[in-house]
Amino acid sequence: MAGKPRERRVRIAGQVFVLGKRDVSYALRSTEPEPITSHFVVVGTRRFPPKQVISAVTGLDRADFTTHQARRTLMRLGYSAGRRGVGALASTSSGTENDGVSDSSSVAGERLADRLRPLAGQWVAIKDDDVLHAADTPQGLVGWLGEHGQKADSVFRVPEDDLAATGLAPL
Repeated sequence: MAGKPRERRVRIAGQVFVLGKRDVSYALRSTEPEPITSHFVVVGTRRFPPKQVISAVTGLDRADFTTHQARRTLMRLGYSAGRRGVGALASTSSGTENDGVSDSSSVAGERLADRLRPLAGQWVAIKDDDVLHAADTPQGLVGWLGEHGQKADSVFRVPEDDLAATGLAPL
């Protein structure tokens, strides 16, 4: 059934949880993604390490479960997952809807420009063709990079529209 929300009964670290997409969205509502070392899942328009997501949703310590278990659980809920530096993303859904937000990151072979579209007007840090983090201010972005010990290849503000991207002044 297309309109029915997905909920799954899962056993993690010997405990049983009933998880749904709303639970994930609620748990991550004010959480900033941590740096991606290898695997990630796409929640809304942001990429999170799978263990960060499952820990936030269940309250479990990250040492209590594996990245593979976290990733598999989230994919079964319909989230797209991928691996840093690999072009194609795995997904159990069509990849066109994710918590009511268009998720262009779920399309295999997607370009960086396409991943930046939902971040229009925000400051982003890029490393190895991946978006490390996005923030409303350059100070917020640099603060996040420093807090997580990350270095970016480039930092810039994503243009809000085509006119701003071309650098042309209006007539």
